[in-house]
Amino acid sequence: MRLSTAARNAQVAAVTALIDAGTGPGVLQLRDGTAPAGPGSTATGTLLASFTLADPAFAAPTGGTGTADVDPALTATAADTGTPTWYRILDSAGTPLADGDVATDMTITPSAVTVGATVTLTAWTLTAPAA
Repeated sequence: MRLSTAARNAQVAAVTALIDAGTGPGVLQLRDGTAPAGPGSTATGTLLASFTLADPAFAAPTGGTGTADVDPALTATAADTGTPTWYRILDSAGTPLADGDVATDMTITPSAVTVGATVTLTAWTLTAPAA
């Protein structure tokens, strides 16, 4: 199946609406290791950092891509030491919504974190595939 840009925007808008649903902002977790089969599976790896997202977390999608509100940049204190490889998005109730790849979807500094250090998220996009 190939989707139109309007359909791709609708997909991304639906996911970002779930992030913003509930009584508070969603959460972004950065983890190391190999991602599980999906957000319905138990999280794997070590939780390295957890960000409280803006509410709303994303601007309206364009071109099948939603851009996170990271202005100002989001910061978190590293909970452990490691290199983030995948992330999990949770709604305000802690329900897992989506998993993704840190290297392809976001910009964080530093790329390898040390417990107690500040981790900064400066760019993040969610993209619905075109084909």
